[in-house]
Amino acid sequence: MNAAGPGRPAESLARQVDLLVRQVGHWTAPRWVAPAAAGNSARADLLHRLVQQLANLAADAAGERRRTVPRLENDLALPDQLRVVAADLIAAGPPAGVLTDAEAEVTATRQAL
Repeated sequence: MNAAGPGRPAESLARQVDLLVRQVGHWTAPRWVAPAAAGNSARADLLHRLVQQLANLAADAAGERRRTVPRLENDLALPDQLRVVAADLIAAGPPAGVLTDAEAEVTATRQAL
């Protein structure tokens, strides 16, 4: 059986990222600038914050310095940025707890959007 779950944190994180990308991947610019369901932030700001969190975790896991993820002019690129930093995090091979925490952040962001 190949199901993601507690014993497979990398697969579980990848699944949550895929769900989030499917949720927002078709959004137009007006949807990105609309306020998120939770809080006062725009949806794009909330997703960019998640991208930065995952990038920081990936840098830490790889033993590299943290870098600021650029905020691109077009918010439509955010799902692609999320995919890239999530793949970097998984490839860095951090402890399972880091992946589980990252998955929780992705899930919380999905719910907040």
